[in-house]
Amino acid sequence: MSCAFVILRSSGQRLECTADHPNLLTTLEAHNLCIEFQCREGYCGLCRTRLIKGEVHYTEKPLAFLQKGEILPCCCLVTEEIEIEL
Repeated sequence: MSCAFVILRSSGQRLECTADHPNLLTTLEAHNLCIEFQCREGYCGLCRTRLIKGEVHYTEKPLAFLQKGEILPCCCLVTEEIEIEL
C-alpha cells in the first residue's frame, strides 16, 4: 500500500496509513483513537463510520449492510486521502 492519509473531520487531525496497518481500524488504533468494534469477537457492523471524502478498498466483503457514505474500518484499506467522521 502506498502512503495515504485519513483526515478526521471533527478535529482536522491527519493520520498516516502505513503498510504495517492491514486495515483502517488498525490505523485508528495505532494513533490511539477509540473506535467501537466487535468484529474480532464475530460481530460485524459496530465500527461503521461515515466517509465524507475519498474512497476505500475492501480486502474482504463486509458482512454488515452499509448505507451510501458508510464504511467498515475493520475490513477496508485506505488507498488515497480520505476524510471520515468518527
